[in-house]
Amino acid sequence: MAAKSSIKTTLSFFLVLCLTVILSFTLSCFADPDELQDFCVADLNATKITMNGFPCKPLSEVTNDDFFYSGLVNEANTDNPFGVGIRPGDVTSFPALNTLELTIDVLDLAPGANVPVHTHPRGSEANLVIKGKVLFGFITTNNVLYSKVLNAGELSIIPKGLVHFVENVGPEKAVVVAVFNSQSPGASVIPFNLFGSKPAIPNDLLAKNFLVDENVIASIKSKFGN
Repeated sequence: MAAKSSIKTTLSFFLVLCLTVILSFTLSCFADPDELQDFCVADLNATKITMNGFPCKPLSEVTNDDFFYSGLVNEANTDNPFGVGIRPGDVTSFPALNTLELTIDVLDLAPGANVPVHTHPRGSEANLVIKGKVLFGFITTNNVLYSKVLNAGELSIIPKGLVHFVENVGPEKAVVVAVFNSQSPGASVIPFNLFGSKPAIPNDLLAKNFLVDENVIASIKSKFGN
C-alpha cells in the first residue's frame, strides 16, 4: 500500500510539473517576445520581411542617436473634440524600443478633456500624473468599476485588456505619462469601433444592443463619419 501511495504521489508531482511547464510556455506566447540580443533598433523602412514586430537595423547602421529621443518634450495639440493630445513614445517614433516590451506616451489634457472609453488588448498600463487633477477608471469583466481622482505625483494601474477611461476633472491643463509593458499595446476605442467602423455595423443590430431606436444610432454614427 505504501508503494502504491508513493507511485501516486510521484505521478501527481510529475503531472503538476508538466502542467506548469505547459502553462508557462503558453502564457509566454501571449507576451511580447523576449529579446535575444542587447538591442534590436527597428528598421521601419524594411519592406521585404513580415514578422511580429520589426526587423533589426543592421548593427553597422546603429548610431548613438538611436538610443535617445526628444519627442516627448513639446506639448501635443489638444484642439479636437475630446481635448486630448498624445506625445508618442512607441516603437514607430522611437525605434530603439523594438523588442524591449515598452511604450511611453505623454498625454496632454485640456480642461474637461476625456480620453474616450477604450482598451489596450496587448498591454497593461501605468499612468503617472505630472500635472493637474485626473479621473482614472476601469471596468472589470464582471462590470465592477474601479475609479479615483489623482493629483500630481500619484499613479494608477490599468490591467491589460480592460475597458477604461481618463478625464481631466481639474480647472487647468493636465499632463499624464502613460507607460505600457508592450511595444505595441494597441488601442480599441469603443465609440469609434462601434459607430465609425468601415464597413459600418448595421443600425438595427446596434439599436438592439443599446435598446434604443435606430434613429438614435444613425444620429450617433453621423458624428463618427458613418
